[in-house]
Amino acid sequence: MNLYEHVFLARQDLSQQQVEALVDQYKGVVEANGGSIGRVENWGLKSLAYRIRKNRKAHYTLMDLTAPADAVQELERQMRLNEDVLRYMTIRVAAHEEGPSAMLAKRDRDDRGRGDRDRGGRGGDRDRRPPRDAKPAEGAE
Repeated sequence: MNLYEHVFLARQDLSQQQVEALVDQYKGVVEANGGSIGRVENWGLKSLAYRIRKNRKAHYTLMDLTAPADAVQELERQMRLNEDVLRYMTIRVAAHEEGPSAMLAKRDRDDRGRGDRDRGGRGGDRDRRPPRDAKPAEGAE
């Protein structure tokens, strides 16, 4: 069987429980066609680069699949029919990644970086300096 990474985008107005129900529905489709699903990562509600069917945001979900090609074709056919799924992409991979995906690692890194700026860490004083080409105020030398 082949290994795949499958990412799909669900509409922004769905609740988290509805997104999880979609994942369960698609797990059933893959398993009914002789495949299995490894990890499932919910990347959360993220902004889109451009509007898709009047949506500015979408729920992103990653699934690692071990399945025959027929199961993936059926999964994609079911997603085309579902109005809640905005986009999907399936990529064949040589091996599944261990640990969290790059998107989850990025989110963790972003969370840590925000705290430094709040505490007056790196870059705090840079914003207060005048630009180099600015003229000094009158009376100041």
